[in-house]
Amino acid sequence: MNNKKSKKNKITKKTKNNSKVVKMKSNINSKNLIQFKKLRVTLIVCILIFLLLIIRIGFLQFVQGNYLKELAYKQQTINQIISPKRGNIYDSTGKALAISAQVDTITINPNKIKKDSDEDTKALKEKIAKGLADIFELNYEEVLAKVNSTSQVETIAKKVEQNKVDELKKWMEDNKITIGINIDEDTKRYYPYSTVASNTIGFCGNDNQGLSGIESKWDSVLTGTPGKIVSYKGSDQNEIPNSEETYISAENGSDLTLTIDLNIQTIVEKYLKQAVEDNLCSRGRKCYSNGSKNRWHFSNGLLPRLWFKYTLHSKCYFSKNL
Repeated sequence: MNNKKSKKNKITKKTKNNSKVVKMKSNINSKNLIQFKKLRVTLIVCILIFLLLIIRIGFLQFVQGNYLKELAYKQQTINQIISPKRGNIYDSTGKALAISAQVDTITINPNKIKKDSDEDTKALKEKIAKGLADIFELNYEEVLAKVNSTSQVETIAKKVEQNKVDELKKWMEDNKITIGINIDEDTKRYYPYSTVASNTIGFCGNDNQGLSGIESKWDSVLTGTPGKIVSYKGSDQNEIPNSEETYISAENGSDLTLTIDLNIQTIVEKYLKQAVEDNLCSRGRKCYSNGSKNRWHFSNGLLPRLWFKYTLHSKCYFSKNL
């Protein structure tokens, strides 16, 4: 009996021990499973972050690369634009219908206008603003705002005639001002024969861009390519003293020669104006015939061959139906 009881007790103990082992193993497995899940989540998050970084780097490199490069270049450099000379327009005999004469543009570098103390700097800026406003007949407060600006370059006056430039140079010499004010070469459009063929030739705006007629149609040919002087600035956004400058010369625009003959154009416009007035017309842009395919009638005796030559070029013509 005793042997049977001892055997039974042994079996019971083994069973209890086995159940404890099973419980310990299950606890260990559940802990391992939790740790594995945590590790997997952490790994997935790391992979996602890595992928996002790769996408962001790719976006900055390939999509915004040129923009950021240009932005960095602007932050490190100061560009002084050199305007190209616009090409001339000639008639068929070589007479100039539109020319570009040299004028100047006055700009300032506000960051260069300074003295040792703040009070002296303020006084100098007010003095410069007063001088520029008086010479170019500008509003003092507006000029002072530009002088106090934090930008690298401010434009004071465009298309300045030589007498005003000479006056500015004398004022700068008298007041011993050598930096901060720039006199940059520019061009201004002139039309020597005033309104002759003006509808055909067109005109330019203040920035020398063609706005109508041939000036607009052939603007890309006439304009040319601007040049620039590139200097470098430090982290304080001021120009680095004695730093190397890069000079890129401007390419002047090409000239155009038209088939218009200035003499014929002048005669035709004279008779056209008279015909408009005689026939109480608002303008001379209508053309009438007597129905014949080959014969046109002209109210003031202008030869047909001259008239047709005119109409081919200017596309502005008038004829009276007799």
